[in-house]
Amino acid sequence: MTTPAELLPDEASAEERRFTELIEADSRVEPRDWMPAAYRKTLIRQMSQHAHSEIIGMQPESNWITRAPSLKRKAILMAKVQDEAGHGLYLYSATQTLGITRDEMMDQLIAGKARYSSIFNYPTPTWADMGAIGWLVDGAAICNQVPLCRASYAPYGRAMVRICKEESFHQRQGFEILLELMHGTDAQKRMAQDAVDRWYWPSLMMFGPPDDDSPNSAQSMAWKIKRFSNDELRQRFVSMLVPQAEVLGVTLPDPDLRWNEERGEYDLGEIDWTEFHEVLAGRGPCNALRLQRRRDAHEEGRWVREAAAAYAKRVAERETESEAVAS
Repeated sequence: MTTPAELLPDEASAEERRFTELIEADSRVEPRDWMPAAYRKTLIRQMSQHAHSEIIGMQPESNWITRAPSLKRKAILMAKVQDEAGHGLYLYSATQTLGITRDEMMDQLIAGKARYSSIFNYPTPTWADMGAIGWLVDGAAICNQVPLCRASYAPYGRAMVRICKEESFHQRQGFEILLELMHGTDAQKRMAQDAVDRWYWPSLMMFGPPDDDSPNSAQSMAWKIKRFSNDELRQRFVSMLVPQAEVLGVTLPDPDLRWNEERGEYDLGEIDWTEFHEVLAGRGPCNALRLQRRRDAHEEGRWVREAAAAYAKRVAERETESEAVAS
């Protein structure tokens, strides 16, 4: 793997050398520290995309809040959706430390200029989808995000600690939904298996394209924003899924999935990367719907933002007047 020192030009400044020393020492970069423009740009892209994914990711599950099969399930799902909103706020706040405003990030999202995780562009037609999302999607998120707790940019790493703790509960909730369905009627078992069939491959795509086709991974790993490559994380995820699928009684929809004694990991079937790129390009089943709902919500909430800004301005003016009188 390329190290920061190997990327450093001979005429590097003292600031560049100090930054490189921080990275190589596995220390943390704080917002006031000097950082290369490319490092800042990479973080803004990755962190804002992560925040957008949390916010857009509320939609597929909120679709089932009013239709949950029991009051208990409704309460749990509401709490989970609220958690996702909180995760988005943590990440937007952390990204703001890099010099971009929340308004700028939101404008990029609703204009379709910023990306979010392609996994949220799939529909959720049955209650079993809530289980598959929790087990597969949140499970993939945990594999991807736990190493981010050690990201070289300190605000990102600190935000991820709490997020990962909450995501672990989300994954368990999804597993428990599927487990209950797989102990239910034949129709419920078929519904659970159908959801797993539909979400399995998109969840593997969440780790990004193969390492050979991932232009940003090598640099992110050199800067220690990422700790593991896309393919390494994907393999870890599958190794976690196989024994859990046996407990659930579901079948992972990959006929080529088998243990490779020589490599000490599972051989996987071919992922349909054409589908991945189509969804990423905005041509997935729900891309247009997800963005339109975000635009509508943003517009409908405009009066709240304006009222809050007006109130904050009034409070500031009163404080200024009080200070003037006191002096």
